[in-house]
Amino acid sequence: MSSYDLSRRLVAEGLGTALLVGTVVGSGIMAASLTADTALALLANTLATGAILVVLITILGPISGAHFNPAVSLIFVLSRSLPRRDLAGYVFAQVTGGIIGTIVAHLMFDHPILEWSTKMRTGQAQWLAEWVATFGLVATILAGIRFEQKSVPWLVGLYITAAYWFTASTSFANPAVAVARSLTDTFSGIRPADLPGFIAAELIGAISALLLMTWLLQPSIARAGKRAA
Repeated sequence: MSSYDLSRRLVAEGLGTALLVGTVVGSGIMAASLTADTALALLANTLATGAILVVLITILGPISGAHFNPAVSLIFVLSRSLPRRDLAGYVFAQVTGGIIGTIVAHLMFDHPILEWSTKMRTGQAQWLAEWVATFGLVATILAGIRFEQKSVPWLVGLYITAAYWFTASTSFANPAVAVARSLTDTFSGIRPADLPGFIAAELIGAISALLLMTWLLQPSIARAGKRAA
């Protein structure tokens, strides 16, 4: 549990989510302005996102845990690593920070402050992809904390870099980021009407990962008994 008070933790969560979304949206705008090759634009977007995650988790993790993601905060509440009373504050800070990140990215590239996205992302394949993306993210975090805590920033950054490419949805894996991306009609956007399906899939994926990893990471009682003997 962090030794920092709640106000500092919430500011860290808001700041981290703002910088994350600003990177996702801003790098998407930059990439789309430099090339008409969608694959190349996605690669640029991917590398920027993976890189900033390593930085943000490293510098803000000691303060707030560096969730930047309501699904991750929910998992930590369910696993009793985050007090239940703090969840609403974390989610508010993450969503607010994400929207600020979109606004700043728009202002940097001379876009309207906010705009509804018209980019359609819906259907069973997309929802399954978001389930997979979030399941893998939470599994990576939980196993990383268990076995190699200092490597978690790199593990998360590398996982998201890969998941951008192996999931049909390009791996949002984050309800706060999804909401923020519904407010940009650029490369990284998502229609507001498509948010419920994405968010539901993300939350179900996170809880599914928690259930499996809680069992998977539990030492075998029989094996522990043999070692003790």
